[in-house]
Amino acid sequence: MQRANPATLSPLLTALFPPGVVAAELRVDADPSSLPAEEMRHVEQALPKRQREFAAGRLCARRAAAELGIIDLALPMDRDRRPCWPTALVGSITHTAGYCGAVIAERSRFRSIGVDAEVVGHVTEDVWPQLFTPSEVAWLRARPRREQPRCAAAVFSAKEAFYKCQYDVTSRWFEFDEVALELCFDRPDAGSFDVWLRTRVESLEEALAGAAGRFRFHDGLVLTGMTLS
Repeated sequence: MQRANPATLSPLLTALFPPGVVAAELRVDADPSSLPAEEMRHVEQALPKRQREFAAGRLCARRAAAELGIIDLALPMDRDRRPCWPTALVGSITHTAGYCGAVIAERSRFRSIGVDAEVVGHVTEDVWPQLFTPSEVAWLRARPRREQPRCAAAVFSAKEAFYKCQYDVTSRWFEFDEVALELCFDRPDAGSFDVWLRTRVESLEEALAGAAGRFRFHDGLVLTGMTLS
């Protein structure tokens, strides 16, 4: 008998993306024994925590894919350790303490997609110089003290969403100081973000013309999403 999928559709994540993106989330531990063999082989030697995170991501991806009519989606790990999405789909998975989410869309509608979730307060001031550009650090320090943990988490998370999103275009990873980012608050708990490259990458510069990034604070987390159309 097939187990019920505990992941649920996520209006919070969906709201970060344009129409056509489907999102699912999971806020409880996932059972690694639910993984099919083609997925389990990638984490069978991993620590239990990693197995649970891996399983949660796959359950979220399967729940989202079901909304597009794709049943029992299996996602083996590619050589770069990213999910091996079917040719017709773009997708992204994120997990942090107590939360996992996945977003999926048809490749005919989006070139790539990225999602990230971070716990507010985990990006502490002592690591800002390693994670952010000098202008981003200056902006964070100019914010009211009570807002700095939220803003630091949002900038970090937005960069992570961008890194995941751009990888389908460039097949390369960026250093944190190669990308500059600016948050724009629409309201106290949500807004959009813009990304600039500090390193010239022609293929990505063209793609960024159609980029859309958004963030949202909720329940001690910041959620960020980005698409390239």
